[in-house]
Amino acid sequence: MTCPHCDAAVVAFAVPPDIREHAPAAETAICTRCLRTMPAAETDVSARDAAAAESVDFSAVDPVFPSGEAGVALALVCGHLESLALERESVETLIEHAERAGADVFAFLGRLDAADAAFDLDRRRAALLDLL
Repeated sequence: MTCPHCDAAVVAFAVPPDIREHAPAAETAICTRCLRTMPAAETDVSARDAAAAESVDFSAVDPVFPSGEAGVALALVCGHLESLALERESVETLIEHAERAGADVFAFLGRLDAADAAFDLDRRRAALLDLL
């Protein structure tokens, strides 16, 4: 199970129906290095290998990820950060979902460590804080 962009490991998860329109697929994966999201099928993960939202463990991506639906929503946010200007509506919806699920988005963004992300995390963090 590796990222098709950078060959790093991925974490696969099932996307809850209420935010599925903001995901690349019902079973999505996030790269542990570049933070891109992609359909899990692109990483050779079968649908049965994608963890349910309530049991997915994002600690391989970064220990600051919350669990459950909040973590899923924030993983999807990360996947949209490469194109923040084009994906603003999805990002806003996903952030609201993460907050309703109990995540402290400001704290998450402040502690997320992603030196090898596909985007400039510091610039995207500043843009997101302006957005929120």
